[in-house]
Amino acid sequence: MSAVSGLLRVMSAVPRVHLADPQANAEEIAALLARADEEGAQLCVFPELCLTGYTCADLFLHSALLDAAKEALCALAARPVRTAFVVGLPLELGGRLYNCAAVVRGGDIHIIPKAYLPNSGEYYEARWFSPGESAADTASLPCGEVPVHRTGLLDCRDFTLGVEICEDLWVPAPPSASLCQRGALVIANPSAGNELVTKHAYRQSLISQQSARCLCAYVYAGAGYGESTTDMVFSGYAGIYENGRLLAENRRFARKASYAVADVDLERLRFKRRQSRTFFPERAPEGDPVPALRACDLPKPEPDARLLRPLSPTPFVPQGAELNARTEEILLIQTQGLLTRMERVGTQKAVVGVSGGLDSTLTLLAAAFAFDRAGWDRRGLVGITMPGMGTGRRTRGNAERLMELVGCTSLCIPIGAAVGQHFADIGQDPEVHDVCYENCQARERTQIVMDYANKIGALALGTGDLSELALGWCTYNGDQMSMYNMSASVPKTLIRHLVRWVGEQLGGDILPVVQDILDTPISPELIPSKEGELTQRTEDTLGAYALHDFFLYHFMDSGSSPRKLYALACAAFDGQYGREQILAALRTFVRRFFTQQFKRSAMPDGPKVGSVSLSPRGDWRMPSDALASVWLREVEAL
Repeated sequence: MSAVSGLLRVMSAVPRVHLADPQANAEEIAALLARADEEGAQLCVFPELCLTGYTCADLFLHSALLDAAKEALCALAARPVRTAFVVGLPLELGGRLYNCAAVVRGGDIHIIPKAYLPNSGEYYEARWFSPGESAADTASLPCGEVPVHRTGLLDCRDFTLGVEICEDLWVPAPPSASLCQRGALVIANPSAGNELVTKHAYRQSLISQQSARCLCAYVYAGAGYGESTTDMVFSGYAGIYENGRLLAENRRFARKASYAVADVDLERLRFKRRQSRTFFPERAPEGDPVPALRACDLPKPEPDARLLRPLSPTPFVPQGAELNARTEEILLIQTQGLLTRMERVGTQKAVVGVSGGLDSTLTLLAAAFAFDRAGWDRRGLVGITMPGMGTGRRTRGNAERLMELVGCTSLCIPIGAAVGQHFADIGQDPEVHDVCYENCQARERTQIVMDYANKIGALALGTGDLSELALGWCTYNGDQMSMYNMSASVPKTLIRHLVRWVGEQLGGDILPVVQDILDTPISPELIPSKEGELTQRTEDTLGAYALHDFFLYHFMDSGSSPRKLYALACAAFDGQYGREQILAALRTFVRRFFTQQFKRSAMPDGPKVGSVSLSPRGDWRMPSDALASVWLREVEAL
């Protein structure tokens, strides 16, 4: 099991099949169970009818095979195995034959019969088996009478397990939907679907979609090598999914035993269900309680330092070929939002403050992209650079050159004199470089952008981003305010890719300027220096934005506690940031996230582009007076 809290280690295992030889199959399964114990798996799922083989056909009707399968099941149940497991076998119950799954833990056996029997094309299950709804309440095994559960639910104390078998997943209303509404967090599917051209992609999509609809983990194990190839071939697919996401899978068509193992996040699934107002739990019918699997506190082996699930240090940033497609889609969402708002207010003009930093660069480039899509003259886009006390030559030069290349209307309005007068008016010593000194500059710039937009009948665009909103790293009624903010739900780690991509789309000489902006350290540039160059580096004060975006994603997506955020970050950033750096950034994140809510409560309109948003009208409603005590105490205990 993983050392990270709330995770359940599961395994999907595909043994080599010895057709119609339950004893040999039990030995193959036992070897994989030993491997499951070594991996620290708490639950292992094997394929449908794996104790006999799925393709035994009329041999299923012979008592010799049925008796051998029952003996093999009892032998497996008697083994000293820590892992709970699910295996498939044919069982005669009350004079009828059923395709069953046996859930086994510590000698305890529960039987679940298959609900839907495929009986068309290459499938003839109705020739041998009866549907599960007609099954008797108990099964007689050499090791005793065991219960039969037609509902497919088992209480494992830490979570509820649901079992559906192969075809059950493919019907219009899979049993797993009802199982999850009645509490199942993990679905096990022992399966034996044959392989066809294009079928695997459809199967993956089906499992992924079902796990997403049901907000569950889904463990699928398909029959493999050794099944009869008279008319079909079985690839032996093992896949583990969580809420629509593939966590692990094996390589199909192996000629020996194979498996996939992964840590599924039960805490995340519970959080998602609490969030969803359309996931309605079902009450069990009267007299139909969920049975508990004896000794099914699932095994708790020594914590494993490994984390067996995909964990990106940049969860907001897609990887590989998906990056460009996702980047384009985000930009289209941003520009569609902007153009709709501008049409509603009846203007084809917009004003943006351009500093030469990442955020304002994205706003300027995205606005130019939007103007092009609408067929509007880029001269209606006004960029204003407003050099102040700490503005460096590099950023100012990049801002001016960028506006020139974009072809927008360009203005330079220095703010030094106006801010100096304001300092005199309020009695601020210009030699005291405190928060008032900095915020006066931010508010003066916002006033210029707003007032110039009023003057020409334009929309004043915001340049803040999701990461700054999460940390409150913006000036209230300064750069926190605008008439529309396209980047309100775009995190800092993703902005870099958006800036590069839109720069490439606009083309010309823009890209070298964009690259220099990308290479410039993030800074508010509010404190002067003797050299007139960069003196403030935001990440020196706050910690790395990569860490803050990581914390934000898992806090919002999974409801992760500080302890879990710290453990996940240590795994994701191993070798990049030290544990003390991670802890310091986490402390800053928790403290500022709570104390700066008032800035988010008054944030301007802006489109949601991804799964995480902090808009008080959308994803996040939080009182500005909430205390961070519970979370900070957990941070200090780390």
